[in-house]
Amino acid sequence: MGTATETARIEGTTAYRKSVKQPPTTSKTLLVLKPGSNNKKLGYKVTKGRWKGKYLYSLTLEERATCPRYCHHWSDCYGNNMPFAHRYNVGSSLLPAIHSDISHLRSKHPQGIVIRLHVLGDFYSVVYVDFWRRMLDLWPNLCLFGYTARWGDGIQYDIHTKLNRGYPSRCVIRYSQNKAYSETLGTDGRYATDESFDGDAFTCPEQTSKVASCAACGACWGEHTTKSVRFLSH
Repeated sequence: MGTATETARIEGTTAYRKSVKQPPTTSKTLLVLKPGSNNKKLGYKVTKGRWKGKYLYSLTLEERATCPRYCHHWSDCYGNNMPFAHRYNVGSSLLPAIHSDISHLRSKHPQGIVIRLHVLGDFYSVVYVDFWRRMLDLWPNLCLFGYTARWGDGIQYDIHTKLNRGYPSRCVIRYSQNKAYSETLGTDGRYATDESFDGDAFTCPEQTSKVASCAACGACWGEHTTKSVRFLSH
């Protein structure tokens, strides 16, 4: 493990500190949300599933700085291999910037948008979770999907009750735990597992080249997909 990555692991930051950006307050385009067309894995226009026709955007925060230390990818985080990603600082300008972007995209895409939370980083506070609850309440054509390593704390509880349960048709945040770890969520639990898991799961179709992108798949947020999604090591 390189010196920068080892230091990041100890201090709870990204290994690429110069890549952490302060959200701008003005811009002719978007402030912090990135179109899925910038990321081959994500894709842009959703062509399959219940969110078909919406456009996909993503948000990237600083890995480790926003993540729980018990995340099983704390050391071998995907972000270790992403030196050029723009990670946004979670200071006071972040939430206004996101709100501004959603307001802009609401006019640009009246059919709605899907936001991937998060390419890097995680839900970092209950205030942040409540912000997304308010966004879902304000914008009926907004959908969210993503993954969280949060487990057994107030942040995870609020993700479960305020987002997944509060907006079941428009928000699917999967828990980065093998389902066998816990059955406490009952039928509301949706999980993301690693490749060692041999329980009831499907392997990510994008990783196995069965589909071109998340936008062309939709399995992770599918209405009837309660199976865990299994991701191959990267």
